[in-house]
Amino acid sequence: DEVEIMSGVFEGKTTGTPISLIVKNNDADSSKYRELINKPRPGHADYGWNIKFGHVDWRGGGRASARETIGRVAAASIAKKILERIGIQTYAYTKQIGQIVSHESVEEPMKGIGDLIESNPVRAYDVHKAKEMEDEVLAALSAKDSIGGVIEAVVFNVPAGVGNPIFGKLGAELSYALMSIPAAKGIEFGNGFLACNLRGSENNDEFEMIDGKIRTKSNNCGGILGGISTGMPIILRIAFKPTASIARKQNTVDLQSNEKTDINIKGRHDPCVIPRAVPIVESMINLVLVDQLKQNGMIPEKL
Repeated sequence: DEVEIMSGVFEGKTTGTPISLIVKNNDADSSKYRELINKPRPGHADYGWNIKFGHVDWRGGGRASARETIGRVAAASIAKKILERIGIQTYAYTKQIGQIVSHESVEEPMKGIGDLIESNPVRAYDVHKAKEMEDEVLAALSAKDSIGGVIEAVVFNVPAGVGNPIFGKLGAELSYALMSIPAAKGIEFGNGFLACNLRGSENNDEFEMIDGKIRTKSNNCGGILGGISTGMPIILRIAFKPTASIARKQNTVDLQSNEKTDINIKGRHDPCVIPRAVPIVESMINLVLVDQLKQNGMIPEKL
């Protein structure tokens, strides 16, 4: 699929008018969904949407489908260019698939890191674990099942002071955006849930002076305290559930007869959403950061 720029850009430069992008889904095939019209799919939004709207787009989930994220990624490509101009770099990558967990995390920006992440089909930064992760996905596929995982993201060079108190906290804004991604089920910053096992003396990040700048010795908070950025890298992780569409027979209820029935989902479905979700995570982070930096007057009028 290709993106078409409908307006707002001419000869490689913005014109000042809204930038309109469109991606046509020329390879759609809704035939496999027809027999599911009155059968809510386990793990999907079908039932809840039917109750709320009295109707559901049976052709593949409609607005509940991850297909809608193409618009987010397209728009975020512009946000990424803005952030790069002011030195902010965002990297998202696969941290875990099933029981396979990466032991490496991005600790500092480096040339070619994006190519490294894209060098393997699961988009892992830890290339030594990538093959094991791939095998985990293939095993789930062979079993006519699916598997979930975790995506980690690191953002470098976000200045201290970004974010707003109470409901405009940077962590809250990022959480709101990231949890809107289909299949996202949990999020943590820095030590996250691990902090529950620590004492304050272990989890607190002590301040120090480095090259004339205030920094913290550790970064257990993940670069955000009190909803405001600290100037340290922003570190977060998002948990994704296994793909809801699996090739196994499952139980459901016929919404017309209100009787028990079974369902067998066919069609083209990924056994794991993690690799495809990596650029979506990166995109949502970049969109939020541009908004927040703009609100805080940290983006120049001309770049």
